[in-house]
Amino acid sequence: MKKLFTLIMVLTVSFAVNAQIETPQPSPSQKIEQTVGLTDVTLDYSRPSMRGREIFGNLVPFGKLWRTGANKNTIITFSTAVTIGEQTLKAGSYAIFTTPNKENWEVVFYTDTENWGTPATWDDSKVAAKVSVKTTTLPMSIETFTFTFDNLTNDSAVLSLLWENTMVDVTIGVPTDATVTDAISKIMNGPSADNYYASARYYLESGKDIKQAVTWIDKAIDMTKESPKFWWLRQQALIHAKAGDKKGAIKAAKASLEYADKAKNADYVKMNKDSLKEWGAM
Repeated sequence: MKKLFTLIMVLTVSFAVNAQIETPQPSPSQKIEQTVGLTDVTLDYSRPSMRGREIFGNLVPFGKLWRTGANKNTIITFSTAVTIGEQTLKAGSYAIFTTPNKENWEVVFYTDTENWGTPATWDDSKVAAKVSVKTTTLPMSIETFTFTFDNLTNDSAVLSLLWENTMVDVTIGVPTDATVTDAISKIMNGPSADNYYASARYYLESGKDIKQAVTWIDKAIDMTKESPKFWWLRQQALIHAKAGDKKGAIKAAKASLEYADKAKNADYVKMNKDSLKEWGAM
């Protein structure tokens, strides 16, 4: 019994030492996902509350760089390139830093997102975009720091920051019109040379309708005749050979050999010479 009692006491003390009490975070995190046109936007940030404190001009001083939230960086991620003001940001993730003032704020999108608070050393080369925006005084008080996406259109959205009685808006432009217009043009103009080439090669390798493969590879070669690709011509030779068109296969192989030789690609030179010998053309 004494040994059992001792074991129980040891386990109890060990549990007490290792156990951790989970308590609510003072600035809980929030993740917002918003689609704007065809662009996916994600915002991760922490949300401090006023708790009776004066915020702007006091807890958050005017004229000084602010992390724009609490804890780790506030991070915004775009699935496509976007525009902020006159500046273009590539697809990717950015930290949002701000410099609050009474009548306007400076909002910065920063490429280094791995900071806890503001960077120890500021690097201007990491500033992807910077805009100055006017503040709006709200008729009510916002207790908890909040971001929202508003005024959604196919081509833009407004990222709004709200806390205490202040609101700051940043317009984000997305390339929806350019993306859709480009897609429409491609569809209406029919398949590209790449589409024809990929389809023909797939049909050859999969043993599908070889006559259809001939039609597609010939179309691809014709569309790229101003800048011939020796590896495409090689496929044309193989497809014509498979279709029983030795004359067409030889013509394509000779062209592939010529351009492969100019490109100093020994592998394709050898493959074409071997085929031409097999087909009685060398």
